[in-house]
This record gives sequence, C-alpha cells and structure tokens, in this order.
Amino acid sequence: MKKISFILIMGLLLTVIAACGSAAGSEGTNSDSEEMITVKHELDETEVPKNPETVVVFDFGILDTLDKLGVEVAGVAQSGTIPAYLEKYSSDEYENIGSLKEPDFEKISEIDPDVIIISGRQATLYDQLTEIAPTIHLGVDTTRYMDSFKENMEIVGEIFDKQDEVKEELTTIEEAITNLNEKASSSGENALIILANDDKISAYGPKSRFGLIHDVFGVPAVDEGIEASTHGMNVTFEYVKEEDPDLLYVVDRSAVVGGETSAQQIVENTLMENTKAYQNDQIHYLNPDFWYLSGGGLTSVAEMINEIDDTVK
Repeated sequence: MKKISFILIMGLLLTVIAACGSAAGSEGTNSDSEEMITVKHELDETEVPKNPETVVVFDFGILDTLDKLGVEVAGVAQSGTIPAYLEKYSSDEYENIGSLKEPDFEKISEIDPDVIIISGRQATLYDQLTEIAPTIHLGVDTTRYMDSFKENMEIVGEIFDKQDEVKEELTTIEEAITNLNEKASSSGENALIILANDDKISAYGPKSRFGLIHDVFGVPAVDEGIEASTHGMNVTFEYVKEEDPDLLYVVDRSAVVGGETSAQQIVENTLMENTKAYQNDQIHYLNPDFWYLSGGGLTSVAEMINEIDDTVK
C-alpha cells in the first residue's frame, strides 16, 4: 500500500510540475509575440509590428503627423534643414540618422528600429534600409495628392492605433478644402506658382509638386500647359509678365537651403512691376517649411490650406 501511495503521489506531483511548466511556456510565448500588419506601399508590401516602439523617420510630413498624434520617434534626419515648426527634433533627444539623401546606415543599425519610414529621396536606398528593419515608403504622389495623403494617414493610424484621431483630423481638413475650393472656384482669379532658387525660377502647374493649389484647392491655373514635374519648368520673368496671373505664389527654396538671395529680392524687380499681381499686392510668399521641406502631413497640409485660403477673396 505504501508503495502504491508513493507512486500515486509522485504521479500527481509530476502532473502539477508539467502543468506549471506548460503554463509558464505559454505565457512566455504570448509576451514575445507581436501583432503584425501588412502595409502596401509604393515600393512593396511590408509586414510591420503594430505600435512599434522604436521608429526612424526620414519624411518630414510623416514626422509632423507623428508629432501631431503624440507618437514618439527615435531618429530623424538632422544633417540638413529641419522645418522650423519641427525644430525640437534637432535636439540630442533624437538620434541623427544622417541626411535625406545620405542616411547614416551605421547609426540606424545601432538604433535597431522596429520600422523605418521613408519617402522619395530615399527610395533608391530601399533595399539597403530593409536589411536593417522593415521599411515603408509613405511619400505623397503629387498626381493624386489628397488620395495619396489620406492613404498614408490611414496607414499611420493603423500602425500606431490612432485611427480615430486620424479620421477626426482628415474630416477637418476635408471640410476646409471644400470651403476653399468653393471660394477659389468662384473668385474669378487665376494663379501661377513659382519656385525661387537664388536667381532662377521654375513654374509649376496642375499635377505638379505644388499642383494641389489648382487640382485640390480649386485655384484656376493661368497656364494649363506647364509640364508636370518635381523640379518644375524653367521660366523667366518675361514669361511671368506675359502670363500676367492675378495671383503669384512664390516658394522660396533659398530660404531653407542656405541660399544667398531671398525670393523677394529677385521676384519684385522692375519687369514685375508691370504685372497685375505686383500692382494689386497679390504676390504671396508661401512658407517653404510646409511647401518645400515637409508637405503631406496632418499639420503641413492644414497650414497649406490656411495659407491659400488667406489669399483668395
């Protein structure tokens, strides 16, 4: 009897130990597992963890979105000009991951990010970045600006579990665009957009880098034939005078890349004094932080709408 009792007790003890071990193992599996989501983007389909803890961002529009949503980031491209409204990201609290065109691969590897977010300037380096961590391209497609922008924002909302906040921000932006479009379409005024780069200027029309002024905001273009491109169509001030727009929008590249001449110095010349825009005080210098450096973010798009809305009667 004693022998049988001993065997029964040992059997029960082993069963309890096995059950505890199984439970501990099961708990360990759950704590190590991560919920993954598949992100379809311009360059690929990439699996990224939901609510990633360590985030590296190259695109300033996405950075301004994460800032708006209260999402922490680990590294940003500090070797270059950071938009003034995102100046806090130039501090030592954030790792410097290089410049927009020359990432610091060693530093990024050292950070060991859960996700890397890029846009157009880093697209050719996509394969190298994916060797370090899951990398997604969330640049804006200017030929379909708002659709592309909204898709990016929804992806950000899904990754960081901020869907409600993103939806609320997008609703506000869409309402502002509707009001601006109605006002601009009925104003009877046309416009020309130029980028000033020291002593050179380039014109932008519909479907171009700054084309949402025409395509989305509803301001008619003075010249529908401008070739759509990222770098714009090289033009002269004789061209601007000949087109003679009611509104002239100027993006000053020199102001954010350390140029030697301000846009106002070269734009408000003797030739331009004969244009309607000059005579009616309708030359508008757009904030290059939003229009040139960032764009495509919850903050920058809202500010871009506000700037154009202020110019339309």
